[in-house]
Order: sequence, then C-alpha cells, then structure tokens
Amino acid sequence: MPRALISVSDKRGIVAFAQGLVEIGWEILSTGGTAATLRAAGVPVLPVEEVTRSPEMLDGRVKTLHPMIHAALLARRDLPEHMRTLEAHGIVPIDLVAVNLYPFRATIARSDVSFEDAIENIDIGGPSMLRSAAKNHDFVLPVVEPTDYPDVLTMLRAGSIPADCRRAYAAKVFAHTGDYDAAISRFLTPVEDGLPSRLGGSLERMLPLRYGENPSQRAALYVTEEPRGVRDLKQRQGKELSFNNILDLDAAMASVSAWPVRPACAIIKHTTPCGIAVGGTPADAFARALATDPQSAFGGVVALNTVVDRATAEAMRDLFLEVVVAPSFHEEALQALARKKNLRVVELPVSHGEAGLDYKSVRGGFLVQDRFRFDSTEDGWRITTGRSPTDEEWSDLRFAWAAVGSVKSNAILLARGETAIGIGAGQMSRVDSSFLAVHKARQQGHDPKGAVLASDGFFPFADGVEEAAAAGITAIIQPGGSLRDDDVIAAADRHGMAMVLTGKRQFRH
Repeated sequence: MPRALISVSDKRGIVAFAQGLVEIGWEILSTGGTAATLRAAGVPVLPVEEVTRSPEMLDGRVKTLHPMIHAALLARRDLPEHMRTLEAHGIVPIDLVAVNLYPFRATIARSDVSFEDAIENIDIGGPSMLRSAAKNHDFVLPVVEPTDYPDVLTMLRAGSIPADCRRAYAAKVFAHTGDYDAAISRFLTPVEDGLPSRLGGSLERMLPLRYGENPSQRAALYVTEEPRGVRDLKQRQGKELSFNNILDLDAAMASVSAWPVRPACAIIKHTTPCGIAVGGTPADAFARALATDPQSAFGGVVALNTVVDRATAEAMRDLFLEVVVAPSFHEEALQALARKKNLRVVELPVSHGEAGLDYKSVRGGFLVQDRFRFDSTEDGWRITTGRSPTDEEWSDLRFAWAAVGSVKSNAILLARGETAIGIGAGQMSRVDSSFLAVHKARQQGHDPKGAVLASDGFFPFADGVEEAAAAGITAIIQPGGSLRDDDVIAAADRHGMAMVLTGKRQFRH
C-alpha cells in the first residue's frame, strides 16, 4: 500500500484530496491539526507519532524531524542498500508528501503581530519534508500547491506520474521554500531608512500571455504568494487575458479600494480612470461612473468593489468592454454577462490598504517603495480660505480626494454628487490637467459650475486655480506645500472659492 504524508496549514481541498487517495488504495500519515481535520471528515489516518514512536515535543516544534520520516522520504528505491536499510529499521517508504507551511507571511502582515508570534510561525519540519521529497522526486511526489491536488489524483488514477511532472513539482517546492526563506530573511534583516538592505524571493509563472504591450514582445504573468494579490485572480469567462488587460484590471481594483463599505465603480483606460463614482447600489455606482465619460469608456475595464448582481450586469449589456473585474459575481450576473462571449469576467479580491512593498523595474534593477495606501483620516487637513466648504461640497471633496489618487499625475478630478464629471490625467503641467478636466466635463455634457476639484499634488502657480474658477468650480482640495501657496490661496479667495489643504500628496507617476 503506497503511503502519503499530509501536513498542511492551508486546508483548502485537503479533505477531498485525502479521500481520493484512500479510494485508490493509499494510506494516510498525518500530524496534529491536519489529522484531526481528516478524521472529522471520516478519513482513516495513521498518526505520525505511531511511526516515529515518539510524541510531539516542545509544543509541536518537534514532530516530523525524525529518521523514521526522513529516511522514508530520502531512500532511493533503485538502490538495494537503501531498501535493505529501511527494512532493517522497520521503516515504511513514503511515496507522496502534501505539505504547506506555517503562514509566516500572513502573520507578519498583521499590524499587531509581535516578534515572538512571528518567530513561532517559522516552519522547520515542513520545509525539511518538502525538500527531502523534492530531492528524491523520482520516487516521492512533493505537492505544495492545493490547486495541484485534482491533477495529482487524476494522474494517480491513471496509474503513474510522468517524470517531467515530478520534476516540475520538485521545482515548485524549491521555489516555494526559497520564497518562504526570503520572507523570513527580510523580516529578520536590519532595515535602512525603513526598507530592507537586501531583497530576494522567487516568482512563479502563472499565466503565459499571447504577447506584451506590443505583438513583438513575449510576455507572461508571474506571481508571488502574497495574499489577496493577482495570484488569486480567477477568470470566469471570455478570451484569454492580455498583458495590458492585467495592468488595467490591477489599476482598476486599486481605484475602488478606497471605499471599503460603499459600492464603488471605476472604468479604466490605459491604467487611469475615465470614470469613477460611488453609489447606493453596484448598478448605481456603475451608471454614475459611466456618466463621467461614456465615450472613453468604450473598450474599457470596469471594476467594482463589491459583488456584481444581475442589475449591474444588465446595465453593462450595451457597452463594449474588455474586462469586468470584481470580488465576486452572482450566478444570475454571470448568465447575463455570458451573452457577451468575448468579454473577460474576472474575480479578484479587493485589497484595502494591506502593507507591503511596491516594485517598479528599471534597467538592471528595481525601484522599491512602500505600497501606496489611501489614508481616509483627515488629520492635518486645513481650511485655508476665508470661505469654508458647504456640507455638499465637503461630501464631494472627500470623494474627490479618495478618487484622484488613482489618476495618473499630474492629476485633476472634478466631482459633483460623489461622481467624477471631468478628469485631467498625465499632463506635463498642472494647469493643462485643469484645462483638460474642464474640457472633458463639458465635452460629455457636464456643467463644471458648482463642482469641486481635487489635485493629487500642489499647485505650483495660481494658474490652475484661475482655470478652475473660470469654469465655475467652487471648492478645491489639494496637498499644499508649494512655495507659492499664499498666491494660490489668494486666488481662491478672490473668486470666493473654498480650499482645503490635506498636507498629503497622492502622486501616481
């Protein structure tokens, strides 16, 4: 009877996997919480301590670090002397190892994590078993990814695991443990100015792509094991995703992440919003976002921060879109969207400000910074003009400040009724962005008069304020910090505008 050792912290799919192994005649060897989970599901389990003839020690720190386990993993079946050694010591070979590791990265991602808790979540036995199995992969199959369980069962039911698959699974192990060790190293390495002195890790190719930004460029999606990241992407329908689709859908989900409770929708073109709004329902948020600039929304990527229902899906029926992305979709919504066969429908979790690092590649290296996290607090905000914003203006200013951070700099966003009505993005001067935002608003039939304006960076001159005042903008929110802040504030006062300085920049280069 072949024997599998199963010990997992991530228990997704493990019961079905173990049941499948038992059905085809395998014996299951397991530890601690995994053994309890399998027994509760009616799966017969042989406890590790019965094999090692030694109890778990030191609060579970020592349970699989034993010759009865590692000899069973490392023995080569094609060497008679190895097999005689096993027989002499009463050791039964282990043929498959399904192990994933203590959740170290998830643990240290918590804002309240203690150093002691982080250290206790460094797995020792798990990597040792995986590496032993991967070294001996010709005879022991290492399985580190829960998503691989169905494929493994299919191959075992067919009779064998091909050599190239065994090697691929071994490679996954060393990438996985290497990335795990790199995370620990980063955690323990002294930092310089808040960033580690050395970075390392591995990336797994998740998805080959037809081409990159242009057809002459090869491309693929590589992922880390970061939770709630692009690794969790699930495509529900449509054509394969392209390089540009993935860039856009990532930017789109970042755009709606500033609103953790209220339904929000962003429509993205070339990684910047052409429409963004909040609403009472997902369908309302979509309709408002579309109203920003229906012309530019053609061929865009739509993101919502909440479940997509049938009403929202039906509202998209007559618009050509490349991708719709959201955390989840009702079945009725999927049925409605299925009428558009080529439309890519993607599920991806919303990330609401988790800490982490942001990487941008340059030739021969990477620029690394703290990941941008929208700060919804109003600490340090100042009203600097003689007139304070009205209640209605305050509502729109808060919305506009949350929205403008997702627009490429220089970024100017006009808002009314918690909906963007004009967006100026990526211009070389801020006054040009102000002009463009007003122009786009009028082009789509929005009257800027009475709207508010948000700027992701300070106004270096008063000309951007003059441009806004000429269009009838009544209130502005911006970081401040220019040498000419007094001139900018004076211009707002001359036109009876309210101005709020946040003291925070939201630049997106």
